[in-house]
Amino acid sequence: MARSPGRGSILRRPAAGERRGQVGIFQFFGEVVSELKKVTWPSREETTRLTMLVIGVSIAIGIVLGVLDMSFSRLLDVILF
Repeated sequence: MARSPGRGSILRRPAAGERRGQVGIFQFFGEVVSELKKVTWPSREETTRLTMLVIGVSIAIGIVLGVLDMSFSRLLDVILF
């Protein structure tokens, strides 16, 4: 048998003058701002260093995959022709 939400339930009906959507939106953005104030942002140097690392690793993986692709392509040409 289904149970109805009790007094302590998370789900509640909005009060008479309360609009559900607007209160939720303002509350959401208020919580977003408060969470962003808690964030520990990286320094400019750390951001630059990690960005260069990502670019370097991406280039290295691209080169490795390119070499593998050319190798398999030539191997397939030898086998088929």
